[in-house]
Amino acid sequence: MAVFVMASLDPQSLPPMPALSCRADVALRGLYEISKVLGAPGRLDEVLAQVLDLLSSFVDMRGATIVLIDSVGDAKPVVGYGRFEAREGGAILPERAIGRVATARSPVVVGNVENDPDFAAWPVDPDAPGGRQAVIAAPILDRGDVIGVLAIDRPSSGPNAGHDEDARFLGMIANMIGQTLHLYDLVSRDRERLMEDQRRLEKDSPRRAEMSGEQALIGIVGASRPIRSVFEQINVAARTHTTLLLRGESGTGKELFARAAHDLSPRKDGPFIRLNCAALPESMIESELFGHEKGSFTGAVGQRKGRFELADRGTLFLDEIGEISPAFQAKLLRVLQEGEFERVGGSQTVKVDVRFVFATNRNLEEAVERGDFRADLYYRINVVPILLPPLRERPEDVALLAQEFIRRFNEENGVRKRLTPAAIRLLQRCNFPGNVRELENCVRRTATLSRDDALVEGDFACTVGACLSSTLWKDFSASPPETRRIPEPATFDAAARRVPSRSDVTRARASARTEINGAGAPDRASLISALEKAGWVQAKAARLLNLTPRQIAYALTKHQIPIKKF
Repeated sequence: MAVFVMASLDPQSLPPMPALSCRADVALRGLYEISKVLGAPGRLDEVLAQVLDLLSSFVDMRGATIVLIDSVGDAKPVVGYGRFEAREGGAILPERAIGRVATARSPVVVGNVENDPDFAAWPVDPDAPGGRQAVIAAPILDRGDVIGVLAIDRPSSGPNAGHDEDARFLGMIANMIGQTLHLYDLVSRDRERLMEDQRRLEKDSPRRAEMSGEQALIGIVGASRPIRSVFEQINVAARTHTTLLLRGESGTGKELFARAAHDLSPRKDGPFIRLNCAALPESMIESELFGHEKGSFTGAVGQRKGRFELADRGTLFLDEIGEISPAFQAKLLRVLQEGEFERVGGSQTVKVDVRFVFATNRNLEEAVERGDFRADLYYRINVVPILLPPLRERPEDVALLAQEFIRRFNEENGVRKRLTPAAIRLLQRCNFPGNVRELENCVRRTATLSRDDALVEGDFACTVGACLSSTLWKDFSASPPETRRIPEPATFDAAARRVPSRSDVTRARASARTEINGAGAPDRASLISALEKAGWVQAKAARLLNLTPRQIAYALTKHQIPIKKF
C-alpha cells in the first residue's frame, strides 16, 4: 500500500556531471546521488527500483537485483533492473550464492559464474560473449544481521576488469540500503500499531454506540449489561431532586456515579460538594458539614461555611455514610427532614436547598439490626438505592478500562506504553477484589516498572508471585467461584432484603446490650490478633470480629489492653 507519493526520478534528467578525474570521484558522486534517493519519501519497492536505475549510471552492469531475506531465512526478490526487470519482482538468486554472501558478510566477486559451483545456477545471460558472466554481490545488513543481497552481473572481460573497485562501491550502497530498510521497518511498526488501535476502536464502537451519548460526557468507561443498567438508573433518577443511595464494594466508582448524577441533573450548574465521612473524626465532621462561628472553639478565628452551605442549590455527596456515629446520625436526620441547621457555636438557623447523594460499602440493613445505624435515618437515605456491580461481574469491561488507564498513563508521562493481547487476557482472568481502583493501580504499576513499550504477561507482578493484593485476597482467590465473598459486609441485595421493623430494631438493640455486657465479647488473644491485623484501628478490628465498635471498646477496657498509636 502506498504511503508516500513521489515523482519518478529519471537518470537521464540529472544535470550533466562535470568531468571526473578518477573512479573515486565517480563513486563519491554515485553515493551522493543514491543517498538523495534513499532519503526521499516513497514506497519501498519504488525507492529501491530508483536506486538500481541510478546505479546503472555509475557501474557497468547488464542486470541487477535486490533480494531480501526474512526472519526464517527465505529469500524474496524485491526489484530488478535490466535483464532482470522483466522478471516478477526481480531475479531469484541461487540459494547457495545467497548463503555464500551471507556467510562472507562482505562483497563477493565472481569473475565467471561457470567456474564457481555456488553461482553455477545463476540466471543465464544469452547475450554474454562466450557465455561468460561476472557477478558482484554485497550483503545488506541491519544491526549486524544479513537481511538481503544486492547483486549485479555483466559480461566477463578478464580476471578482474575493475570488479574489486565496483565491489567496494556496491558494499557502501548495500550499507545505505540496510539503514533505509531499518527506518522503513520502524515506520511500518508504528503504522501497524496505529492500524491495530484503529481496528480496536472500530470493534469497540458498536458497543459504545449502544450506550447513551450522555455517557461520554461523564466519562464512564464500560459497555457491559450491568454497567449499562446502572447508567440507565442514574440517567432517570438524576433528572429529579430525589435522594440517591449508591451501594457497592470499595473501588466500584461511587464518586464517579455521584458526579454523573449531578451533571445530568437540573442542578448541574450548581456546586458539587463531596465529603468522605470516614476520613474525619467525629469532632471535625460536624464543623466540616455545618460550619462554625468565630470563637466557637480553639482555632475558630472566623466564621466558616460548612459543606451544607457550600452545596446550596447543588449536590452534596456524602461517602461512607455508614461510618458516622449514632450522635451525628441524629443531627444529620434533622437536616434531611427540615433542610435547616445551626453552625457550630451559633444560634442562627440556616436553611439550604441541597440534593443529597449518599454512598456506602457497608450493609446498612445489618447495621440497623445491630443498632449501629438509626432506622429512621436509614429510611430517609434509602429512597432510590442503586447497586454498583463489582468488576468481577462485568469482565467484558476489563479490556476497555485497562486501555483507558494506559491511555491516561501515556498522556500524563509522555510515553507510548501499550497492552498486548496476552496482557489483556491475564487481566481478564483476575477477580480484582479491589475493583476498578485495583485494576487501575495494577496497570499503572506495571506500566511504570516495565522497560519496554509493550506490556506482556510476564511484566505483571502476579506472574512472579510479587502481587501484594493477591496475597491479601488469597483466601478469596482460592475459593470456588460460586462461594466467593468479599470478607466484609459489602454484598447487597436491597430489593430482596426485608426492611427491619421497629420491633426488629428493639430486639436487635436488646441483643447488642447483652453482647456489650460480656456475652459476645472476644477473648484477649483474639482481640489483640484482630487489632494487629487492623493496624490497631478499632473500627476495622470490629469488622474482622463481626462486632460493633462499642463492643470492641468494652472488651479493651475489660481486658485492660492499652491502645497502640502510630
